[in-house]
Amino acid sequence: MINLTGRMPVLFVGHGSPMYAIEENEFVQTWRTLGEELPKPKAIIAVSAHWETCGTQVTAMQHPQTIHDFGGFPQELYAVQYPAQGNPELAKEAIETIKVTTVLADEKWGLDHGTWSVIRRIYPKADIPVIQLSLDYHKTPQQHYELAKELTAFREKGVLIVGSGNIVHNLRQVAWDKPDDEEYGHDWAIEANELIKKLILENNHQALINYKSLGSAMQLAAPTPDHFLPLLYAIALKRDDEEVSFFNDKAVMGSLTMTSVRIG
Repeated sequence: MINLTGRMPVLFVGHGSPMYAIEENEFVQTWRTLGEELPKPKAIIAVSAHWETCGTQVTAMQHPQTIHDFGGFPQELYAVQYPAQGNPELAKEAIETIKVTTVLADEKWGLDHGTWSVIRRIYPKADIPVIQLSLDYHKTPQQHYELAKELTAFREKGVLIVGSGNIVHNLRQVAWDKPDDEEYGHDWAIEANELIKKLILENNHQALINYKSLGSAMQLAAPTPDHFLPLLYAIALKRDDEEVSFFNDKAVMGSLTMTSVRIG
């Protein structure tokens, strides 16, 4: 696709089960189609729910490892490698660009499953460099939002920014009797998901930042911040003139939503 504006879109992807890295389902098919429709980026900056740190870090190695940060899955999944290159120069530029906090270069992490399980479906050739920006668990949602704002210039430089998490993610409330390829959500999960979509469309970013005060349904939807915060990294980058669309907008296993957001 030709990118007429020169500005890359922004994605928030509901990543769901690690098994989606090897299974075929409608969510995977949508990710694959997305890769065909998006302008090809020069690089990717990913913010995953699965890399929480003390302080903000960015992967700065040339060859990031594929991290299998999960347990109890088939051996076939552990054998998957996503050999995308890193981009030390981009990591250095991110460190220099972000002013609201100190960002440290990381040489040990790599790509966790919140990143590679999705990106390998969007860009299966692994021919686009990928770096990850960590989630500092000491920062407030407001601070994460302000940090994300400082990534704006990278969109104009051909960089695709991807937040990976889930709007609704409560593993303690999973309906284990429901297959993960069958659409099903608890009432509170549907309520919370619809509320967040409404606030996104209304550009009510302050309410999204203050998501913990949005009522009992939202408290059940995001009992921990890790899977919700990557959404803030996406919406913080939205410009006033940009459209928002949703994809994979479904609930699975009662307490997870795959709802994903494209900006631009």
